[in-house]
Amino acid sequence: MKTGDDRPTPPLRGDERETLRGFLEFHRATLAMKCEGLTDEQLRQQSSPPSTLSLLGLVRHMAEVERTWFRRVVNQELDLPFLWSAKGDFQEAYDASRSTREEVFAAWEAEVEHARRIEREAASLDVRAYFARWEEDVSLRMVMVHLLHEYARHNGHADFLRESIDGVVGA
Repeated sequence: MKTGDDRPTPPLRGDERETLRGFLEFHRATLAMKCEGLTDEQLRQQSSPPSTLSLLGLVRHMAEVERTWFRRVVNQELDLPFLWSAKGDFQEAYDASRSTREEVFAAWEAEVEHARRIEREAASLDVRAYFARWEEDVSLRMVMVHLLHEYARHNGHADFLRESIDGVVGA
């Protein structure tokens, strides 16, 4: 699989963990690529009222998702506050109307680094941790697949947002 750009190429014949990790890195890089070359104002441009969805809002949301699943769930950092919501509301992350690229990307990149460390230190994909919201244990495998689902879905949103800003499409 060739991307034709600087995104990491997921392995074509890797084992399960390498493949999950490779596609997660690919999707992380895709979200960053969708934001390249845009001003803060463009990154805050909302999709269509009343939605507050914007590219910067998607990055904020994914920082929250990375933080929740890897740090709160897998690493059991239970007292870790949300980044952008005192109420623990994931929807608040979408409103980036007063945010800057610098602050949002710093938070997202920090959460991605935590997630990478936690995943690499885990003994296997079968590592389990309790997820209070579901009242169930979940495996690291499920967490990684869930993150892939989140990134893939939101990268689709990012495609439309980017096209509406400056006409850039693809990848």
